Amino acid sequence: MNRKELEQKIAELKMDYIRIQGDLDKVESIGGNVSPLEKTLQHMEEELKELREQLAAAKE
Repeated sequence: MNRKELEQKIAELKMDYIRIQGDLDKVESIGGNVSPLEKTLQHMEEELKELREQLAAAKE
C-alpha cells in the first residue's frame, strides 16, 4: 500500500473503532455480553498499530 492508501485505511479503522466502542457502551449498559466487541476492538487496535508502523516506514 502506498502512503495515501495507508492513511485512508487508518481513517476508516478509526471511524469503525469509534462506532464499535459506542455499540459496546450500549450493550454494556443493558447488561449484554461485551466480550465479542472487546475482542473486535483489540483486533482493530493491533491492525491500527501495524498500519501506523507501515506508514512510518513509508515516510522514510
